[in-house]
Amino acid sequence: MTSSNADKKHLRRLGHNLKPVVTVAGNGLTENVTNEIERALTDHELIKIKLVAEDRDAKKALTNTICTGHNATLVQSIGHMLLIYRKAKTPDPRLSNLLR
Repeated sequence: MTSSNADKKHLRRLGHNLKPVVTVAGNGLTENVTNEIERALTDHELIKIKLVAEDRDAKKALTNTICTGHNATLVQSIGHMLLIYRKAKTPDPRLSNLLR
């Protein structure tokens, strides 16, 4: 999927009703949090992450680390919520947030 405005608008519409599947809090990006983000992206393709960061710069740094570390695209960032997307190699229709 390209990162055109129409594609991002479609992904935002799909992500509106999603609940955060991962919360990055005071301990930051631990190995367990990173593994859970990887699992969620592999299963669901489009996920919400809740970030509890001290300020905008810390939030921006965490966002960049998550997206580059997982080869994902940032779709939307509002408040403490991130909506990120990574296309699955073989999407599972039962789990994918795009195919349901």
